[in-house]
Amino acid sequence: MPTWSNFNLQNSASPLMEQIIFFHDHTLIILMMITILVSYLMFILFFNKFINRFLLEGQMIELIWTIIPAITLIFIALPSLRLLYLLDELNNPLITLKSIGHQWYWSYEYSDFNNIEFDSYMIQYNKNTPENFRLLDVDNRIILPMNNQIRIMVTATDVIHSWTIPSLGVKVDANPGRLNQTSFFINRPGIFFGQCSEICGANHSFMPIVIESISIKNFINWINNYS
Repeated sequence: MPTWSNFNLQNSASPLMEQIIFFHDHTLIILMMITILVSYLMFILFFNKFINRFLLEGQMIELIWTIIPAITLIFIALPSLRLLYLLDELNNPLITLKSIGHQWYWSYEYSDFNNIEFDSYMIQYNKNTPENFRLLDVDNRIILPMNNQIRIMVTATDVIHSWTIPSLGVKVDANPGRLNQTSFFINRPGIFFGQCSEICGANHSFMPIVIESISIKNFINWINNYS
């Protein structure tokens, strides 16, 4: 989860988020190279006294500064397209989770199991229970098994919401009358926090998302105890 003075991305908990971080670093290096080169050229131009009264055109240099940015964009576009297709890929999901956005809480349904559905409201922060995070914890967490492909289907009942978990690299819009889906793979146990990232009304800031990732054995026990 994010902490104070943290300027980096959150630690990834899924292979897709790892790929997003790699692409971010790749693009940032290219941007730094461009910034340094342009800054150096502008510095040289400002502080030299060279002059050429007969310079009317420079077709070769114009060709160069047209082709080089085009090649640079290709180096950014190809990994970006690869990542977009990876994010859209559905790989034989083990479990389907349905998430329904309301003003201002989430409802969840485990479509593969009978009678497992619940509402998830933000809980009030209490200094006596420091294990609960302010504005981030809920009364009913999503329980999911790690090392398994999970499909999530997202919709809404009133206005547009957005189901977002940064450490998993998941962001799905919840539109009324429309069912959106994506998938993710959690590769380690833990508790992962997210929030609605679409401005959906007065209490938009108060509908957090919490996923608790556990082993498949503990998940089966939770299913049996819930039923």
